[in-house]
Amino acid sequence: MTKYNHKKIESKWQKYWEANKLFTTKDDFDKEKYYCLIEFPYPSGDGLHVGHPRSYTALDILARKRRMQGYNVLYPIGFDAFGLPSENYAIKTGIHPAITTEKNIKTFTKQLKSLGFSFDWDRVITTTDPRYYKWTQWIFLKMYEQGLAYKNKIPINWCKSCKIGLANEEVINGKCERCGGEVEKREKEQWMLKITKYADRLINDLDKVDYLEKIKAQQINWIGRSEGVQIKFQISNSGFQMEVYTTRPDTLFGATFMVIAPEHELVSKITSKDQKSEVEKYVENAKKKSDLERTELSKEKTGVFTGSYAINPVNQKKIPIWIADYVLASYGTGAIMAVPAHDQRDWDFAKKYNLEIIEVIRGGDITECAFEDIEEGKLVNSGKFDGMFVREAIVKITKWLEEEELGKATVNYKLRDWVFSRQRYWGEPIPMVYCENCKKTGASKDGWVPLPESQLPLELPKVEKYEPTDSGESPLATITDWVNTKCPECGTEAKRETDTMPNWAGSNWYFLRYIDPKNDKKLADDEKLEYFAPVDWYNGGMEHTTLHLLYSRFVYKFLYDIGAVPKGCGNEPYLKRTSHGLILGEGGEKMSKSRGNVVNPDDVIKEVGCDTFRVYEMFMGPFDQAIPWDTKGVIGVRRFIEKVWGIYSGQVELVDETDKELISLTHRTIKKVSEDIESQDYNTAVSAMMILVNKILEIKKIDKFVAESFLKIFFPFAPHVCEELWSNLGNKESISKEKWPEVDEQKARVQEVQLIIQVNGKVRDKIKVSADITEQMAEKKAKESDKISKYLEGHDVKNVIFVPGRLINFVI
Repeated sequence: MTKYNHKKIESKWQKYWEANKLFTTKDDFDKEKYYCLIEFPYPSGDGLHVGHPRSYTALDILARKRRMQGYNVLYPIGFDAFGLPSENYAIKTGIHPAITTEKNIKTFTKQLKSLGFSFDWDRVITTTDPRYYKWTQWIFLKMYEQGLAYKNKIPINWCKSCKIGLANEEVINGKCERCGGEVEKREKEQWMLKITKYADRLINDLDKVDYLEKIKAQQINWIGRSEGVQIKFQISNSGFQMEVYTTRPDTLFGATFMVIAPEHELVSKITSKDQKSEVEKYVENAKKKSDLERTELSKEKTGVFTGSYAINPVNQKKIPIWIADYVLASYGTGAIMAVPAHDQRDWDFAKKYNLEIIEVIRGGDITECAFEDIEEGKLVNSGKFDGMFVREAIVKITKWLEEEELGKATVNYKLRDWVFSRQRYWGEPIPMVYCENCKKTGASKDGWVPLPESQLPLELPKVEKYEPTDSGESPLATITDWVNTKCPECGTEAKRETDTMPNWAGSNWYFLRYIDPKNDKKLADDEKLEYFAPVDWYNGGMEHTTLHLLYSRFVYKFLYDIGAVPKGCGNEPYLKRTSHGLILGEGGEKMSKSRGNVVNPDDVIKEVGCDTFRVYEMFMGPFDQAIPWDTKGVIGVRRFIEKVWGIYSGQVELVDETDKELISLTHRTIKKVSEDIESQDYNTAVSAMMILVNKILEIKKIDKFVAESFLKIFFPFAPHVCEELWSNLGNKESISKEKWPEVDEQKARVQEVQLIIQVNGKVRDKIKVSADITEQMAEKKAKESDKISKYLEGHDVKNVIFVPGRLINFVI
């Protein structure tokens, strides 16, 4: 028997697939299409880690199965190559990010090919390629044209040491996660995209797609749609008004103070002279905290009195206005009415600063804590609304506020418009120029003029220095030859926008470009889009099922609205979205260099082969759960593949007709594997194939049907060894061109089962019977057993309990 040599076999078939372009997708509009999509990787200098292939193998299995089922499969690959890690590496080493990116992509490509994925390598895209980001820029211009892109001054987290803006997640205890330096809030003009305009559609259209329920919940919670009332509060002894949004107007009589965000525009206008010093100190401290820290529920609430009062519109009571950092300027109106009797956060604040607490919904002991179970119940201390149930009171008080012109019913969202600019170098240039002349003449309201499409792509200039500037501007701001330009509208002197797009920009429409990656006239051809879009099945990490998924759905809907995506594609980009669990280090800890537990897929492939690697990652545990790496498990899978090799290399006799039970098990295994691929129960699919292999080795005889069927269902999991064994059976064509085996339901039924025979619940015998044996026949056969007849002799059988296919119990 020849020995299984994974290196020789895998190299051979990878070369064969590439030379014969076996997985190149043709624009064959007569065939039914199937579009499988993975999240394209960021080509870091570390190369692939073992987590990447878990998703890629899962969808590769699906893609290979779909091809065998007759579909025209699109399974593409690309690289999401802009972003901060490359820029940081460039700053550290002095090597241009374009150079490191190109090198890293070559490494990733080699690794991906070594894993035998059936990607269409003719459709590769890279977000840093000007031929690609030309269309990312085009999408931005279209959004600007439609009023969805605008510039606005907003507060951002600013690291004084790194000199860059930070996301909320990058600020830990007021310090920069990267350098540990001090972080403050700075106001900066940023390009924004009006995703809020699409908020309702982004929620409602989730009914049209097959996403995991937890993914839908994440989307809905992030958007945070709520119905409430915008209420006007007059500020005492001033001409100022303050608006508050609340979903609970029924508690308005219990509002005993107001809280506004430290950044609120009225802070400086309403703060009294006595309180000015204290307020300024508090506001300065608030700048050092991220939004996440400020809204942390468990943290102690702090605040400062402004010295001013507001008038509660329902009872004309003066209530103090406080500043507290747990209120954010970016949510709602940046001000809240505090009802301490029925909100624990407000209750804690009121107790700390000795503020009034008034019960307005009966129930609970508000001297001990806030009574928050107020969905039902009746109003008290609420004037003419006393005695009303909550739901009625919400309607009546809202109507009264509208009639008195003190408020109006409003829909609010937690979702904020998308901050779309970064003060960094390594990103797509924003194709806008600022022209003072156009602002003066009124040709541009705010002075911003878009580049004409004919000037796209606006390429990123090569620079020698990538360091952020002290002013907070992008490094591009220092390249005067590039910044200074002519206005495309009036021809006078103008300056380019020096901010770049975020790393999200190119990854929110990449799936469309795969459909027509070489088109230099359009984002993609309409006929091709209408054929391939939408994506049939998209798999990725749970960490991307909120923002990336939301942003890409928004961009797709916009392109659909302007006709860049044809109506026949539908208004959702992905019909199905699933997610995989993380691969942890041995022992269950997260893999990291510092722990020294990172597993390099190259090492595993070299040692045991990529077929073993692929099958192990599918077998290691439930696909949607985090699973620790287990070297013993890898070795076990390698032994399984060696068993498979042995079956087709002389250990088992090839006969014309094999055991009927083995044929039945083969049909059941085909059924099980077929269903498990669709439900992503890959581990149980592999387990079923292991059972079949063990049965074959037990019987030692195999016919053509069993031999070929097993290789066909195992092929998507372990393609190289299956190609080799298929060829060894005398087949000239690749196994990938074979049809997926069909199940004969009749033969799949278990032909014989072991029937347990009990007397008074105790097992007295076991006999082989037909799987579909009737109760009468089971009783007859059981009584014929010598072991049973002696227990029944001389006794009356009071009852017979029969479980079809499993047991019969005589009660005597």
